[in-house]
Amino acid sequence: MSQTLTGIIRFHSVGGAEVLQYEQVPVAEPAHGEVRIKILSLGLNRAEVLLRQGLYLEKPVFPSRIGYEACGIVEAIGEGCAAVLAGTGIEIGSRVSTVPCFSQAKYGVYGETAVVPARSLVACPANLSDIEGSSIWMQYLTAYGAIKMLGDVKPKEYVLITAASSSVGYAAIQLVNREGAIAIATTRSVAKKEALLKAGAAHVIVTETEDLVAEVKRITAGKGASIVFDAVAGPMMLPLARAAAYEGKIFIYGALSLESTTFPLQLALKRGLSVCGYTMFQVVDDAARFARAKEYVLAALADGSFKPVIDKVFSYAELRQDQEYMESNQQQGKIVVALT
Repeated sequence: MSQTLTGIIRFHSVGGAEVLQYEQVPVAEPAHGEVRIKILSLGLNRAEVLLRQGLYLEKPVFPSRIGYEACGIVEAIGEGCAAVLAGTGIEIGSRVSTVPCFSQAKYGVYGETAVVPARSLVACPANLSDIEGSSIWMQYLTAYGAIKMLGDVKPKEYVLITAASSSVGYAAIQLVNREGAIAIATTRSVAKKEALLKAGAAHVIVTETEDLVAEVKRITAGKGASIVFDAVAGPMMLPLARAAAYEGKIFIYGALSLESTTFPLQLALKRGLSVCGYTMFQVVDDAARFARAKEYVLAALADGSFKPVIDKVFSYAELRQDQEYMESNQQQGKIVVALT
């Protein structure tokens, strides 16, 4: 008896986009606590590039799956999911989004179908398209965890957001505005400045032509940014520390610069700065935090203060091209792959 096959994407060695392979495998049945979904769209994240390159927080086990975010339709539900899905309205046929709270090397969603933990599913809001449905959780939970949960942002505070043209950067701008704070966005390119202003940034600093520290001091009347939300690290750390307010909080959630990162010890001591690494897993690995975060994001999506910014939509056949596009750092918002 022949098995039903499905297309998936995985890789057998680290490297560039060329290592990603389209493969036909038997359709997997969900095990205890798991759900299988038919993929409608995929949202791309820097974490997937890093996993493929062997530079991520977890290492691939070959052949490795890949991918965190998808919008899809529930096809099958494994045993032991009733308690997890209770009250969510999720059943066979439901349209759902995946939350990155699993190992992408094991449960990666790149493909036509994917099996994921039941706890990673959230019913996709009806007011969002399939494309937007795969563009929610990584960006908004990343911004929420640092700026709202740990940073405890207050109205009128200044929040400095680096690499702000990324999907997480746009999410951070929207969150800062929702909280009544003031978003200062940075970008290296003057071409991206107008888009960031239109997206709600109160101020945009073009770091290739403007002095970051001087501009932050000017904008904040010498006070500095109460929260710094940084995706770059590397040599950026010293100017970011100089741009931070007294007892400011610097959250490093990415490492777009792979150069050595120097801890600004003297400034941290002199000005009482908090400098800490941060990942979204500090939210999703704690049940109470995760529940509050989902409630916050869904409320913001419902009232319109959160709206995913989509940069470019690729077809499923263009998966390698979209990976290369992400690595080029041209995007302004989320890169998505549409399967339908």
